[in-house]
Amino acid sequence: MNYDAFIVPPGSKISLKKNYDPAYKSDLYQKVDALTKLKADIERLANYQNILYAQNTYALLIIFQAMDAAGKDSTIKHVMSGVNPQGFQVFSFKGPSAEELDHDYLWRTMKALPERGRIGIFNRSYYEEALVVRVHPEMLKKQQLPKFPEGNQIWKQRFQDINNFEKYLVNNGVIILKFFLNVSKSEQKKRFLQRIESPEKHWKFSASDVRERAFWNDYMDAYEEVFNHTSTKWAPWYIIPADRKWFTRLIVANIICTKLEELNLKYPIVTEEHKQQLLEAKRILEQEDS
Repeated sequence: MNYDAFIVPPGSKISLKKNYDPAYKSDLYQKVDALTKLKADIERLANYQNILYAQNTYALLIIFQAMDAAGKDSTIKHVMSGVNPQGFQVFSFKGPSAEELDHDYLWRTMKALPERGRIGIFNRSYYEEALVVRVHPEMLKKQQLPKFPEGNQIWKQRFQDINNFEKYLVNNGVIILKFFLNVSKSEQKKRFLQRIESPEKHWKFSASDVRERAFWNDYMDAYEEVFNHTSTKWAPWYIIPADRKWFTRLIVANIICTKLEELNLKYPIVTEEHKQQLLEAKRILEQEDS
């Protein structure tokens, strides 16, 4: 499958409604085939993670953004189910604390970046500062900016900040994958009702979810601006159809594996001295049984 179709071409202007179908699925896969392929990719990912950790050269940062009920949590759970927890971490970013508001808006995510050899996932991210804050500009007052840019200048400034920040990370060996799980408004409604009707899912539902749904069009406009200004050659956006969770997981897992494969990861080369140490250790251990 050609995954370029899911990329927002850098420098382009896209329309979520016209260019990306939340219900799309490839004719190459039926659900049962997709589950088999996903299982194979989970095993591939576990293998790549071992080498990534051993090589200790790159870090992988995976960013998930989406509207509520798009399936971020379940996608992370399923796709990353085979990785070693020692080399993997998930951070979920909600409303900023008082301490976080006393720093620049990138600060709280900077300190959560993955180390070399590790995979880090941001469940929501610094992009919230150009999404939810844009839809609710009153939040800017809490950030106490020394100089408040007029009109759309603040968003252009933040897009530039983010692009520069991501370029800096890539230059320092942090590979960035950015996924937007594109769920339709009708499918979101269906999933909200399922949460309300299922007692075991009540904890996942908040009244604010429905309130934010009223700003759907504003969020779509904000997301389009984000994609049009921050999908770059070094960190492009992938817009993933999210109305069918099995297809979402399949695509995300395969893109991650493909990116890791492109790095041509290799286990560290063992020196001759180290080989001699291994032989000596083997000799000592075998003598224990004699």
